[in-house]
Amino acid sequence: MVSRLFFALLLVTALLLGPSTAWAADLKLSAVELAPCDAADPGAQPGATSASNRGSISSPEGASCYVLTGTVENPGRRPVVDTDVYARILDSSGEPVLQNRTRVGSIGDVEPGSHPFALRLAVPTGTPGPFEVKNARARGFSAPVRSRAGDDEELLPLEQGVISSQPDPAPR
Repeated sequence: MVSRLFFALLLVTALLLGPSTAWAADLKLSAVELAPCDAADPGAQPGATSASNRGSISSPEGASCYVLTGTVENPGRRPVVDTDVYARILDSSGEPVLQNRTRVGSIGDVEPGSHPFALRLAVPTGTPGPFEVKNARARGFSAPVRSRAGDDEELLPLEQGVISSQPDPAPR
């Protein structure tokens, strides 16, 4: 009886902890700040497009470029992969700047130790500052959780699948 119970427990453990399991890892963020993008940053878009300046890039919805910076610490001995950053960003009235989401971006793989990070964010124009960053955290995995594009591939696997499933255009 005891051997059957032990075997069943061993089987369940093997299924739950199989080689394809990627455990989530929480990483500590510190010195997190949100600041406007530098004017030389490619994400800093020029002002509204005028008739004399048709070449300008501007968002019709009116978004301003900001950079979220800080330090991420991986206390483990192994890299943490596919790391996402989460935070609540509040305006001066305490309202969320990014409606209905706390994931602000991905910082990729984090090697053991402390490392600086930076994420570019689009904040709606006219949002009253100064901004406050709350509950900043990072979460990644012990193994890749999604397919990665190769060095010589321009499309991610999901994009390749979408393009290859499209029917060929009809000849004219």
